Amino acid sequence: MYRKDFIRLSSLGLLGLYSCGISKPGSKKPLAIQLYTIRDAVSDNLEKALEKLAALGFTELEIYGYNGTFFGKSRTEFQSILKQNGLKVLSSHHTTGLMHKDPGTLLYNWEKSVEDLHFIGSEYMVCSYLFPEERTAEHYKKLPELFEKSGEITRKAGIQFAYHNHDFEFEKFEADKNIYDFILNNTSSDLVKMELDLYWISKAGLDPLDYFEKYPGRFPLWHVKDMEAGTKDFAEVGNGTINFKRIFEAREKAGLKYWFLEQDSSNKDIFESIAISKKYILDHSYFK
Repeated sequence: MYRKDFIRLSSLGLLGLYSCGISKPGSKKPLAIQLYTIRDAVSDNLEKALEKLAALGFTELEIYGYNGTFFGKSRTEFQSILKQNGLKVLSSHHTTGLMHKDPGTLLYNWEKSVEDLHFIGSEYMVCSYLFPEERTAEHYKKLPELFEKSGEITRKAGIQFAYHNHDFEFEKFEADKNIYDFILNNTSSDLVKMELDLYWISKAGLDPLDYFEKYPGRFPLWHVKDMEAGTKDFAEVGNGTINFKRIFEAREKAGLKYWFLEQDSSNKDIFESIAISKKYILDHSYFK
């Protein structure tokens, strides 16, 4: 641990959380996190950021930002950094390429993306976001075909394709259709799974359990983050209003395989927020 981190965490009373890792009696589920949570630290110093996550007990990652490189590193360099910190990439986020024609998107160099993610051992590749300018009926209608084609390519490499939601997908775009159900109803349940963001579906005022009942087995990935009362801002897990116990009790119906801690923003140091969420998760057995 870096000396300045030791001093800062000591002053915050978080050193015990930082040093104890995930080694708690009876804890069987490795801790996983969406790396976007610490994007500022990653941008500043990738190696140091991953070292701090590993010291906090995280062993599994969902990454973002692949553009032909992994945060400016070749796949071999990135794999080496992961191994040095005992980390494994389970999943990776990508955008469509419908408007932003960048490498690493579904429409540009997707085969190379799949090859590189397979190299580092990723099990999932996820369409993570539709930019505001992509949110038109014309583009929505293209998504099922695009997602299935993308999923066919990932499947050849033994990788599952999925789609990650925000809250806009639950808005109506045609009569009684919302975008989320449109995707679910017009794609193969084998080729296209869903990564359900528990914060965003809750912010949209919908119940995850209704979707688990309607589309069983389609939700192998979840984002676990909490929502403040009143403001509906992002909160540390356990400091908000989402009933995680009720949701996790339906994990088998959902088809859950992996879940990732995420917090898009915080009014604290982000590593302090992560430590708070981690403590709550380790203290509640239903997260395992």
